[in-house]
Amino acid sequence: MKNNKILVTGGAGYIGSHVVRQLGNAGEDVIVLDNLSSGFENAVTFGELIVGDTGDVALLQEIFADHNIDTVLHFAAHTVVPESVSDPLKYYRNNTASSRTLLEAAAKHDVKNFVFSSTAAVYGTPAGGKASEESATQPINPYGTSKLMTEWMLRDLAAAGGPNYVALRYFNVAGCEPGGSIGQSTPKATLLVKVACEAATGKRPGVFIFGTDYATPDGTGLRDYIHVEDLAAAHLDALTYLRAGGESTVLNCGYGHGYSVREVLKAVEKANGEALSISEHPRRAGDPPELIAVANRVRKVLGWTPKFDDLDTIVRTSLDWERKIAARDPSAYWAD
Repeated sequence: MKNNKILVTGGAGYIGSHVVRQLGNAGEDVIVLDNLSSGFENAVTFGELIVGDTGDVALLQEIFADHNIDTVLHFAAHTVVPESVSDPLKYYRNNTASSRTLLEAAAKHDVKNFVFSSTAAVYGTPAGGKASEESATQPINPYGTSKLMTEWMLRDLAAAGGPNYVALRYFNVAGCEPGGSIGQSTPKATLLVKVACEAATGKRPGVFIFGTDYATPDGTGLRDYIHVEDLAAAHLDALTYLRAGGESTVLNCGYGHGYSVREVLKAVEKANGEALSISEHPRRAGDPPELIAVANRVRKVLGWTPKFDDLDTIVRTSLDWERKIAARDPSAYWAD
């Protein structure tokens, strides 16, 4: 029997567009809702794009009334941590209040399955630098708190008879679709791999290292980097799990090992064939020395098997996309 339609909020953004592509290739019927504030129409490779806000009650009513939607994949969010500190209400409005509006509409229209784009930022600074799903949730910025509040709403709504859900807590997402059809064009990106690849292609004058005196092998911070294609595949695995009657759960999405800032920058230099301009600066407040996923559960529960667990692959696919942007390739998209 053919599955009903899937609503993907934020499906024109970096991660959402990669998930939409995989859903389309799997034959799913997709509706994308995105206000294009940080996404791109050209990133939506399958389904119907509806331009609008996730917090628009009237628009959600229209979408759910007009389409037979039984599943929601929710990516729409602001994601820049420093901005969340300087403008917290923006994040609580969009990430939390709009999610509540979406959940109310989903419950009203008997949505069965809900997959939520959460974040490792819910853990804050975990002891020992490693976070499992049982680790305390102690976010240290409004971004992490805004996402955790949505997890709580999902938990409580499911307990009251609402949709079953999987909340996926992402670690450091990087890389682009290996064929170069879509990529990461997030305006004013702050993620290290993207920033370093922008520097490699001349979009930025150089790269900063914040903190070189951590108790790590080379003194710089360690992070768990996950390729966006593997992360996207976890969403499809979560959907399969929920459709089979799986119970609501929260899962870490990472590889379970990390790379340092210096290792990432060396990988970018290797892929680009020339040195980057690198300047060293003091630690930033709130940056943990190490943040690595304990990621056994996602493999066990979803049967998830990553295919791109390799730093050189992550960097190469990122750099290939950045080069397309630098060349103003018409098959790419970007914000000037």
